[in-house]
Amino acid sequence: MKNIYRLIIFLPFLILGCAPNVVEQNKVIQKIDSLDMNIFSDGGEKIYSITSPNSSYNKSELKFELKNPTINIFKEKKTKYIISSDKSTLSNNNKLLKLKGNVKLKTLEQNEDILYADNFLWNLEETNYILEGNIRFENQNIILNSGKAKLSSNDIIEFFNPVVYIIKDENNENKYEINSENAFYNLQTESVSFKAKNNRVKSTIYF
Repeated sequence: MKNIYRLIIFLPFLILGCAPNVVEQNKVIQKIDSLDMNIFSDGGEKIYSITSPNSSYNKSELKFELKNPTINIFKEKKTKYIISSDKSTLSNNNKLLKLKGNVKLKTLEQNEDILYADNFLWNLEETNYILEGNIRFENQNIILNSGKAKLSSNDIIEFFNPVVYIIKDENNENKYEINSENAFYNLQTESVSFKAKNNRVKSTIYF
């Protein structure tokens, strides 16, 4: 009985002793509703903006966790790409952006070029965007499928082997299909180039 009384006396102190640790853990994660954030360069130029209806910030890891984010990437004060996904993370002092699940990258061109992927990676210290998993590029004229793609700052998308290339007809139906190794699509000239590993096979199609 004495042991039971001792346990009852000390139990409140045990509970009080554990409580501060729980509070400190909760302070590490900061919940944010309706996030609307702009990221600027050192010179004051807007690089991109992010909106998310449900997000959190991990203070210990200095990382944002975003649900259903929409990212606008700017060039010369105008929106160049709009990207959305199921979720994303923003880390490394807002310089490393990763998107995962139903990634959709849309250009604001007349042809409405759209890139679909499972994953998207952008390191602001580099000039390329990396997309991986079930890549599908589509506009009014063509469809390109591959497992990986790289979008560079010169508006050229490189599709990595294997590549399936489909041309549409006037009724927006698949006209014919080409299987190839690496393909390059130029968003400005609307041209597709194909290259084999030995660089002997090259072809270009213009629309």
